[in-house]
Amino acid sequence: MKPLDTIVNAARSNPCRIVMAEGEDPRIVKGAVRASRDGLARITLLGRTEVVQRLLAEEGASPADLAIEDPAASPKFDGYAAAFHRLRQSKGVDETAARRAMCDPLGYAAMMVRLDDADGTIGGAVATTAETVRTALQIIGPAPGAALVSSFFLMMLCEPHHAKKGAFAFADCGLVVEPDAAQLAGIAVSTAHSLATLTGETPKVAMLSFSTNGSAVHQRVEKVVRATELARAADPSLAIDGELQFDAAFVEAINASKAPGSVTKGEANVLVFPNLDAANIGYKIAQRIGGAKAIGPILQGLNKPANDLSRGCSAEDVYDMIAVTSVMAGSTTRQ
Repeated sequence: MKPLDTIVNAARSNPCRIVMAEGEDPRIVKGAVRASRDGLARITLLGRTEVVQRLLAEEGASPADLAIEDPAASPKFDGYAAAFHRLRQSKGVDETAARRAMCDPLGYAAMMVRLDDADGTIGGAVATTAETVRTALQIIGPAPGAALVSSFFLMMLCEPHHAKKGAFAFADCGLVVEPDAAQLAGIAVSTAHSLATLTGETPKVAMLSFSTNGSAVHQRVEKVVRATELARAADPSLAIDGELQFDAAFVEAINASKAPGSVTKGEANVLVFPNLDAANIGYKIAQRIGGAKAIGPILQGLNKPANDLSRGCSAEDVYDMIAVTSVMAGSTTRQ
């Protein structure tokens, strides 16, 4: 079974309440209708009722299939604005600003999650990653004990030309620009746990560098070595190697040659890049040249799921992210 099928089946077995902040976008509606029909989630589309209804009709769906909520006309609006005012008044947010924030679909969706009117939210088809993440941090907030909110992409290698097949997590491709050793270790541990939650696979973590086991000496290499040590200390159960070049992390024969004694043996499925430059470039090369399917950025470290879409996303990307978010939400509610 393909790893994405595993995620879809898991979502179908426990469909959670997912709110789509950008319900007036045709891609969102198309992906949401398909996900609803497949039983992956109970979906609410935010937007002006008449606009969303028209888009649903174009997909052969009706408001009976998916819920529609217009933030500006909602009976919950005043309560949400008051809740946001209480949450942010220490930061200088007055009642007028709070009401304005709840007119923003991203803010309204995040408040639905915070107040348990939804289990998770998805944005980013129209809004930027910065807007999506900032809103989630302000309203949903970090998970208890989380030192860092980070992100990863699920890279699906499932095509006939892929010599190695499966789900691979690339981190952090979207948020933390220049993580220090402690932050890099946190990204590694969080991403390993996220991969296990979503796919059921045992994570094998490679801390990537331009050096393998001391083949180069540089402060950037030292950071990765230190991050590996910290990650091992934080979760001794993890199979984790570092520092490794990508080929030593991914190819068994090269791993045996360059990194004898490696615990991941060239079978890493969690690939932690040293900074955002490397991670973002790496996932896009894998996607555009290698033909990998990229799902993300998926956010981790939040109190409840709030995920981000690329502004270039397709309806299929929306469908995939609904499946991922529903599984994450189901895991959160079981904890």
